Amino acid sequence: MDMLFEITATLVAQLQKPTLAFLIGGMVLAAMGSKLEVPTPVYKFIVLVLLLKVGLGAGISVREADLIALAVPAIAAALVGVAIVLLGSRTLARTRGVSRMDGMATAGLFGAVSASTLAAGMVMLDAEGIAYEGFIGALYPFMDIAALVTAILLARMGAARAAVAIPAGGGVATVSMGGANGDGIVREILTDTLKSPAISALLLGLAIGLLGRPEQVYASFYEPLFRGLLSILMLIMGMEAWARLGEMRKVAHAYVFYGIAGPLAHGALGFGAGLAAHYLTGFSAGGVVLLAVMAASSSDISGPPTLRAALPEANPSAYVGTSTGIGTPVAILSIPLWIALADWAIGI
Repeated sequence: MDMLFEITATLVAQLQKPTLAFLIGGMVLAAMGSKLEVPTPVYKFIVLVLLLKVGLGAGISVREADLIALAVPAIAAALVGVAIVLLGSRTLARTRGVSRMDGMATAGLFGAVSASTLAAGMVMLDAEGIAYEGFIGALYPFMDIAALVTAILLARMGAARAAVAIPAGGGVATVSMGGANGDGIVREILTDTLKSPAISALLLGLAIGLLGRPEQVYASFYEPLFRGLLSILMLIMGMEAWARLGEMRKVAHAYVFYGIAGPLAHGALGFGAGLAAHYLTGFSAGGVVLLAVMAASSSDISGPPTLRAALPEANPSAYVGTSTGIGTPVAILSIPLWIALADWAIGI
């Protein structure tokens, strides 16, 4: 009974957070036939500011960390982010009735990291008196960016593979991704992905945060504006989601299952990678727990604007709804599991 109450309380708390509250608000407005619109130039400006802020914050965090001690856990975090997306591409994205674009966007969001879930993990460890590395916060951009870029790249490759040419005789010929020509297509997609507005802004912010000294403008401009602009973006995505809600009705069960099972499977991947880092470098038990927490979480900050800009064809009601409505509560509730596993495997 206590567990049921805790799950209900967590779900209610998620509904009250701006990310999901504004998404639902946009859906309600659209359902009521509201004529509210956000001009395209305003939308593009919002996305640019959001992605620059995420990149700057990540760059600053990495620059301030001990790079030598950070190296092995950072590589592990990046590999876990990629592995989560690859797992999603083999499961959810291949489920009957699920659009591959929607499946890959959802996998990308689950591969990226929720800063609020990571913070919840830190608070729990602090309450238990469990130590962890001071640079843990700098690990999230490695997993975050690796997952998002991989998801966008695979989604675009999937779209190119699905493209068809209609010969003069009338048949249908699929475009092959193999051979020398296929290599050229893959290279072109990779180049286009890196040059896309979303990834370009994210990488630019990362480079400036890493190589420059943008703390003053970050604190005075980007940080104060961030959550307000994110709420407007979620409102836009909510209105779009309502228009495409019908696409999900027949496959909603697939997203519910992924939202519940995904965080547990992904957290296990993160825990295993953290355990390997522990035996290689002495990475702390607390660090192993937090790497699992990051892997189990799904992005509520960097992911939505990145995917909305890079994969506009994807349905926000699929990837945001699954992530924030189901994945985040499951990820938060799983934190004690990773603590117990670390105590059993390493000793805390």
